[in-house]
Amino acid sequence: MRQPNTPIRVGIDIRDLRVAKTGQKTVLEELCKQFKKHTDPTIEFIFLDDTHPIPTGKKKWQIILGHFCYQWWKQIVLPWKAYRNKCRIVFCGDYFVPLLQPGFKTIEIFHDAFFFEYPQHYHALWRKLFHLIAMPGARKCSSIMVTSQYARQQVHHHTGIALEKLISIPLGPKTFPVVEKDIPSAIEQYLQHPYILHVGVMEKRKNLPMLIKAFDRYCAKEPKDNRRLILAGKGNGKQDSDDTANIEKAIQDSPYKDRIIRTGFLPDASIAVLYEHADLYVFPSVNEGFGIPVLEAFHWEVPVLVANNTCLPEVGGDAVRSFDPYDPEALASLMHQVLHDTSMQEEMIQKGKQRLQDFSWEKAANQLVALFKKTVQHD
Repeated sequence: MRQPNTPIRVGIDIRDLRVAKTGQKTVLEELCKQFKKHTDPTIEFIFLDDTHPIPTGKKKWQIILGHFCYQWWKQIVLPWKAYRNKCRIVFCGDYFVPLLQPGFKTIEIFHDAFFFEYPQHYHALWRKLFHLIAMPGARKCSSIMVTSQYARQQVHHHTGIALEKLISIPLGPKTFPVVEKDIPSAIEQYLQHPYILHVGVMEKRKNLPMLIKAFDRYCAKEPKDNRRLILAGKGNGKQDSDDTANIEKAIQDSPYKDRIIRTGFLPDASIAVLYEHADLYVFPSVNEGFGIPVLEAFHWEVPVLVANNTCLPEVGGDAVRSFDPYDPEALASLMHQVLHDTSMQEEMIQKGKQRLQDFSWEKAANQLVALFKKTVQHD
């Protein structure tokens, strides 16, 4: 039993900061920044990390070793550290929580339901571990954070976990470094012409070959427009979900391939510059759990077009224009409409700035803190 005036100790599993990439890492990173700034005397955050090197590599034995070390951390080391630090709650951001929970409760994040929607995109060993360990752990959690109402419904649909247990907490835009006056030389070449931008991992669900086809149609209708299409990001290296080969083929098949640019991985400072100078951001994904780039584009005052599915209209609200992600002709027409109507652009930018006020990492962290308190009060 917690003594009066003793702060609630919340253990934050931060091992994933050394492993995760893209959105999952962003979420944990940004929440940790807020937790470290939190001044509520009734809450104390304990950041729990693995002190051992994390195995990497794509050979079969390396993959097996990586999974073993990960589960050793989750099921043995993490609960021991949480117990030793007298944590009342352990918060994990990566689908897995300890099954043994001596003296503490668990809360985790389900970023999406992709595991159930695209099981073929995951290694067979990972699928077995998910069903054998992740799902029993999820059912033991006091609550599960989801990032949108869409994700909440999808997780409920695929797992049967009660909606009351799935708590929707919207995210915020990634915190980018201040853009310097001196443009990084690596991306200076990209700023010589106006461009349409997409930022994200080259996965199949991102639907980038369709975006390339839409760009082709746009260029055909606007022969005097020398605009570029910039695709910032790289593939995830996973055989079943990486779409790099299809994207490269779409580029090579394009009559405007010299105007389609794949940057590969770029540091945050360079991504910020690309956002700052973009004329339009297009998000053609066929499935997202949240869609942080929508908010990032709002932050940099860029008009945004999103696919009319999953969570994207929910996040964008009335600040975005939407399109059928399977209709490149419709997207090309919408791109033309926005890019050639300055009053529409200004309206979208202003609505984006207003919409952005509804999302912040501070708000997300405050909602989690309230959830932590509520969880302990129910002891």
